[in-house]
Amino acid sequence: MRLHELSAGVDEGLVATTVDAIAAVQLGDGCIPWFSGHHVDPWNHVEAAMALSAGGRVAEAERAYRWLAALQRRDGTWFAYYRDGKVTDPTVDANFCAYIATGLWHHTQATGDATLLARLWPVVERAIDAVLTLQTPGGEILWARDAKRRPYPAALLTSSSSIHFSLRCAVSAAAELGADRDDWENAARRLAHAIAHRSDRFEPRDRWAMDWYYPVLGGAVTGQAALVRLAERWDEFVVDGLGVRCVSDRPWVTGAETCELVLALDATGRIDDAWRLFTWMQRLRGDDGAYWTGDVFPDNIRWPEEQTTWTSAATVLAADALLGLSPAAGFFRTLHLGDTEIEAAG
Repeated sequence: MRLHELSAGVDEGLVATTVDAIAAVQLGDGCIPWFSGHHVDPWNHVEAAMALSAGGRVAEAERAYRWLAALQRRDGTWFAYYRDGKVTDPTVDANFCAYIATGLWHHTQATGDATLLARLWPVVERAIDAVLTLQTPGGEILWARDAKRRPYPAALLTSSSSIHFSLRCAVSAAAELGADRDDWENAARRLAHAIAHRSDRFEPRDRWAMDWYYPVLGGAVTGQAALVRLAERWDEFVVDGLGVRCVSDRPWVTGAETCELVLALDATGRIDDAWRLFTWMQRLRGDDGAYWTGDVFPDNIRWPEEQTTWTSAATVLAADALLGLSPAAGFFRTLHLGDTEIEAAG
């Protein structure tokens, strides 16, 4: 019997409990902090909203997106961190700003309804246009702007890879609404080329697992190249029976990184391995359905002592991909449907 035909100990009912745990943290205005009483950032807020959409909590998801839209600055950006309605970090992270395109396109796929996307389309356009002011002639996108609007001097591979996926979602959303954004398509192609072929364009962060798998998860590296990339550093980051190290030289395995790798494996057809990792990380599940951020091995000590909404959200999205619980179950497979690699931009 193939592994993906076995039970991972998670069914639709248990996933619904996790979705409920995320909704329980959401504030009345729609904000979804990391956990009750903590701060919020736009990227993880959107990730949690995506889990709400996948779990059928449509009203809560839409409230989350409206909250974020209301917070958008005139230049199309958001600050990195907020708490109790106040800015706690004025950095403008390009990836954080781009992710609303991913979230709203996912919501459209999950619900089959483009009403919210159409209503918030100006928000998406402002956000993506703002992000692309940080794209360099080489195609990569600089990480951020500081409080004085000065750009960070380098690009980060994980950030640019996630932005690539957001750009592709934005292009699909534009097509859905009949908007002509060929400039976004061109920007996405240039970015994909940089990610797939110009590692020298990015600040070296080889110790981090996300730099390993995000070019695949973000759809810039596909086909045989994606399979090769995932195989090359598997033994450095994957701890048998536990999951994915956040950093290659530290004994810390995290649930979100494990579930993101599950999504990348699922997208590239490595279904048995995806199921295996998903099964391993279920030890991080709490009695209320929320997930602990990670643990330190070999003693399996939970660290930090936090059940984060974004860890629970990544788990819901991975469960949806494997179990086919929503119409958006194949969302992260979209850019991997063919066998050809991303071609070099002309």
